[in-house]
Amino acid sequence: MSQPATPVFPAPAGGGARAVPRVEAVELVRIAMPLVAPFRTSFGVQTERDVLLVHLLGDAGEGWGECVAMQEPGYSSEYTEGAQQVIEHHLLPRILARDRIGAAELEGALAPVRGHRMAKAALEMAWLDLELRAAGRSLAEYLGAVRTEVDCGVSVGIADTTEELLETVAGYLDQGYRRIKLKIEPGLDIERVRAVRERCGRQVLLQVDANAAYTLDDADHLARLDEFDLLLIEQPLPEEQLLAHAKLARRLTTPICLDESITSAAVAAEAIEMRACSIVNIKPGRVGGYLEARRIHDVCAARGVPVWCGGMLETGIGRAANLALAALPDFTLPGDTSASDRYFRQDITQAFVLENGRLRVPTGPGLGVEVRRDVVDSLTTRRTVIRRDG
Repeated sequence: MSQPATPVFPAPAGGGARAVPRVEAVELVRIAMPLVAPFRTSFGVQTERDVLLVHLLGDAGEGWGECVAMQEPGYSSEYTEGAQQVIEHHLLPRILARDRIGAAELEGALAPVRGHRMAKAALEMAWLDLELRAAGRSLAEYLGAVRTEVDCGVSVGIADTTEELLETVAGYLDQGYRRIKLKIEPGLDIERVRAVRERCGRQVLLQVDANAAYTLDDADHLARLDEFDLLLIEQPLPEEQLLAHAKLARRLTTPICLDESITSAAVAAEAIEMRACSIVNIKPGRVGGYLEARRIHDVCAARGVPVWCGGMLETGIGRAANLALAALPDFTLPGDTSASDRYFRQDITQAFVLENGRLRVPTGPGLGVEVRRDVVDSLTTRRTVIRRDG
């Protein structure tokens, strides 16, 4: 089976090793971000985000990163407290042992630590922000963005009643979102989707997300979704079951999109070759960072498979980085890069505001946003500082 090529990313600035900023200290900041409304999926309900932020202090400025791990290991095996522990005790010691290290070198330096992609992605984001700020370049430019605005969809959690769901969807359409994604689970699927389709019409881009809640035995049931002209069904089966997804794809006319199953460019290539999916959701945190996300984009583009950028209830830090990624050429479907007010009454950066169903891609150095330290401080539940020895 062919393996995807690994693109070589240029250094953010010229001038040799001295161009890479030296990190003097790393601040791990935990904040509690209340959601504007509970968000229910097949794996649980969230009312707030326990967010781990990575703040780098270096000889050429600062950089910020965000870990997308959730408080409980429901969506994935990673969770916030575990991510903090592995960053503090296993990842940072390997990085800070080097005098200077670039973002593109982190993957190799951290390879001895198995897994923990969300933790690694948070560090990579912070390192990219630091380097690119120092170089005066934006993350969007560095990754190869071709758009200045990104079409936005919205993810709608499982509602208590159908009428509540219909009201919520109508509100998002009124706000201008260009695609609706419905979370589904067994028992809350066919009739809910039918109601939304009948109320909103066929012109609305509509897709569903199962978060691995079904089995291959549910194939006939899931085939009933075909009548609703859905854009896709996302991750219907457990993440490790690529072959089962390939079998299910032969039973459905609705395209299958993989999310949790896609952990690397190599896995994406294998899933596409097996015909386990025809669309891919790229979440940078899930795959270990934005450089691997770019590799997955390239693998999919080379095979004619469209991609879109998923969301993990990010603050403005992660949202800015996701918009930079979603501006790449093969991101042809609206993603989950919703406006800040979809999840938070107050963001920790400047708010991202929907304009005609789109969000603007930040163009400033690094992530292109400034962190509001007063807001971060007001939300902080824990702060740990790790300083370089010597």
